[in-house]
Formats: sequence, structure tokens, C-alpha cells
Amino acid sequence: MSMLQELPEVTECTVEGCGYNHDHDCHAGAVTIAGHTGDASCATFVPLSTKGGLDKVIAHVGACQRTDCTHNSELECAAPAIRVGAGPDDAAHADCLTFATR
Repeated sequence: MSMLQELPEVTECTVEGCGYNHDHDCHAGAVTIAGHTGDASCATFVPLSTKGGLDKVIAHVGACQRTDCTHNSELECAAPAIRVGAGPDDAAHADCLTFATR
């Protein structure tokens, strides 16, 4: 992928405790998906009540470190879009809910 418009959008974020979350829309310019086996966490998650990010933005997936995800192609997300929400182990953290193991 070579252009921002080609990167998958973050279509929803339900993690209320993130500073980039404004009414279920992610206002970070781009997010990074990280984590380890069994956890595809949003590494851009900032646990603050202070809201930040860009005023008018549709967040995109800038990088994916989960090489075991079916959507990962050369560390880029190839899913049409992703959703971010609470992880199964900790509702205070953000996970990529579109993650699917190869």
C-alpha cells in the first residue's frame, strides 16, 4: 500500500477510556496493532479522560505487528476496515476486534 486512502479505516472504537475516542470514532491519525499470542491490542490506546487527536479524521491502520493475523500482509493490514473494542481479558484496554488467526 502506498497511499493513506488505501489503508484500512478504523470504523468503530468502543473503548470509552481512550483519549482518541470521540463518540465511538477514533481521532488518531493512524493506529498500530500490536500484542502477543491471543491478544491483538491497539498500541495507540491512551487511557486518558482528556480528548486528543485530530478534529476531523477517519483513523487508519498505520501498522500491524500481528504476523499471525490473516489480514496481515508484510506488516500492513489488508482488511477492508477494522473495529476496535474492549479485549476479552481487560475491558480497560483496546483490542483489534477484526483480528483473525491464520
